[in-house]
Amino acid sequence: MKVLVAKVGLDGHDRGALLVARALRDAGHEAIYSGLHRTPPEVAQMAAEESVDVVALGILSGAHMTLVPKVLSAMETEGISTPVAVGGIISDTEAKLLKELGVGAVFPPGTPMAEVVSTLESLTE
Repeated sequence: MKVLVAKVGLDGHDRGALLVARALRDAGHEAIYSGLHRTPPEVAQMAAEESVDVVALGILSGAHMTLVPKVLSAMETEGISTPVAVGGIISDTEAKLLKELGVGAVFPPGTPMAEVVSTLESLTE
């Protein structure tokens, strides 16, 4: 499985994203880290160029309800139907809304890495 771990927007906290990338690599998967401060079109372009199986967004700025729909829209524009997962400080209500928009999984803080990896694997089945 090939995963793009992306940081969208102005959020400068990437420790969680780096931990997810490492857990994926430790589990034998390929993880590509976008770096900080990516725009939704940049994430979509990276997903297309790298032919990833999953896009995993890390957003700790609280802007997930704005940024995730923009990423989904940019991916649709690029013709990418790759599953998307989101990690961050997201309420249950917002997690439900994100899933209604098409997000495959939402990971709150403290989600065990083994669960993150297994859930991302299940999104590609």
